Amino acid sequence: MKPHALTPRLALLLTLPPLLWAGNAVVGRMAVGAVPPVALNFTRWLLAFVLLWPLGRQALAQRAVIAQRWRHFALLGLLGMGSYNALQYLALHSSTPLNVTLIAASMPAWMLGFGALLHNVHPSRRELMGAVLSLAGVALVIARGDPARLADLQFVAGDLLMLLAIVSWALYSWLLARPPAHMQGDARPDWDWAGFLLVQISFGLVWSGGAAGLEALLADDARWHWSPWVPALLLYVAIGPSLVAYRCWGLGVSTVGPAMASFFGNLTPVFAAILSTALLGEAPRWYHGVAFALIVGGIWLSARRQG
Repeated sequence: MKPHALTPRLALLLTLPPLLWAGNAVVGRMAVGAVPPVALNFTRWLLAFVLLWPLGRQALAQRAVIAQRWRHFALLGLLGMGSYNALQYLALHSSTPLNVTLIAASMPAWMLGFGALLHNVHPSRRELMGAVLSLAGVALVIARGDPARLADLQFVAGDLLMLLAIVSWALYSWLLARPPAHMQGDARPDWDWAGFLLVQISFGLVWSGGAAGLEALLADDARWHWSPWVPALLLYVAIGPSLVAYRCWGLGVSTVGPAMASFFGNLTPVFAAILSTALLGEAPRWYHGVAFALIVGGIWLSARRQG
């Protein structure tokens, strides 16, 4: 199906997930030392499953339909719930919310690349220019404002983990928009958004639960340190960046396509900078401002293609 043109309503719809994901990055940073990162991811989706159950439980009753598409749902659960968020929470142990979300601005390049390689969707010149601007912003942040540092660049653990997370999210988004024919079964399930997301979460809980179990066995310190704000933290990550953001993202991806939607994901660092300053006292540096300008320029170029 050909992607629709970008409208003000769709633009607003695609702006909400970056705001909620920026909050997720800040909250994930706040959780360091209180909640183990992989356990945080598992608990997040377990709570989301419980909250979504009343709306989507009918889909889980259609076991034959799920069995036809189990490989598709297993991949969606692995990439979208089991990997992406766990890697982001792990990255926040050695990086800041602002740096993590700016590194995530490489998403358009991965989206465009996977679209061309896996689905024969070739990017336009404007999309390529937008991706280059986004990558330039990422490079500036990784170099901490000094381009000479790129010559002898050494990635810290958080940088590499976040890059892996973005690759996972790009693959998830394309699988969401264009599942392979051999994974779709006889016909598309007659499910609403809640049922479809609940089935994804069910498979994601298998992956994230297994990873949390390994963390408990192998990590040096996988203990929870409870405080009055931990329940509020858990409730936020279960509702905002999980249910609400995934619902809006799914609608946006299915309407305008993964490539166009990915440029809105680059608004996340803008919101992360504001929230980090307000909640963590981590004020942005000058090169963050330049990176923001490059990212917004990439969004503008890509949006003009469909305007």
